Amino acid sequence: MTGSLLRDTVTMTRRNLLRMSRRPEVIVFSLISPVMFVLLFNYVFGGSLDIPGEKYINFLIPGILVQTALFGGGNTAVGLAEDLAGGAIDRFRSLPMAPAANLTGRTLADAARSIVTTSVIYAIGFILGFRIPNGLGWFLVSIVLVVLFTWAMTWPFAYMGLKIKSVEGVQAASFIPAFPLTFAASTFAPVENMPEWLRVFAENQPVTQAVDSIRAMTQGGEIAGPLTRTLLWVAGILVVFGFLSVREFRKV
Repeated sequence: MTGSLLRDTVTMTRRNLLRMSRRPEVIVFSLISPVMFVLLFNYVFGGSLDIPGEKYINFLIPGILVQTALFGGGNTAVGLAEDLAGGAIDRFRSLPMAPAANLTGRTLADAARSIVTTSVIYAIGFILGFRIPNGLGWFLVSIVLVVLFTWAMTWPFAYMGLKIKSVEGVQAASFIPAFPLTFAASTFAPVENMPEWLRVFAENQPVTQAVDSIRAMTQGGEIAGPLTRTLLWVAGILVVFGFLSVREFRKV
């Protein structure tokens, strides 16, 4: 069973990657959004936000990476909703394959795509003055963490796509969790400036932990604490929403 799941997951991941390659406009537009956020936040807010001892671009890039990982989960939801509406899921059910491979293949393909977006965001950051004083080793680890966090965040959206089923409904609903998690966090500004009630939430939610981990890896500072908390969030999200998604997939 395990061997079948792994084999079928590889097949479905390849299928979804090939499908993405035949729709280059999706990749292009998914890259435009984070690049616009980098430019707008750096030049509009960078001069008004005081980050002690740090250039704003160094503070901003880790936030944009995690924001893009979270917003990218909407593509997973939309992709599954499209497969349901187009009858692809029904065709896959008729094949002798592990049912969960439909989900693992979809989420892994979307996580793999984040390698491209992460590379582009870092490249834009370097052009604008982003630097990695903590060294190349931790910089490469930060890329791995972004991909892992992206993969974890595809699962709640996979559950959403299976639950809502409608492409239009999924497109509208995907912004509901993404916006508060992104902006009520250390993504664009320090959480210390937030009201007390909001700061408690911001300090302990997964986006802040992931952003703080990447900042520590690239800029220096304590890595163990935020990284451990990020990995615990990743594990919890994978277990909870992996289970819920597989269970929901069996119902559709």
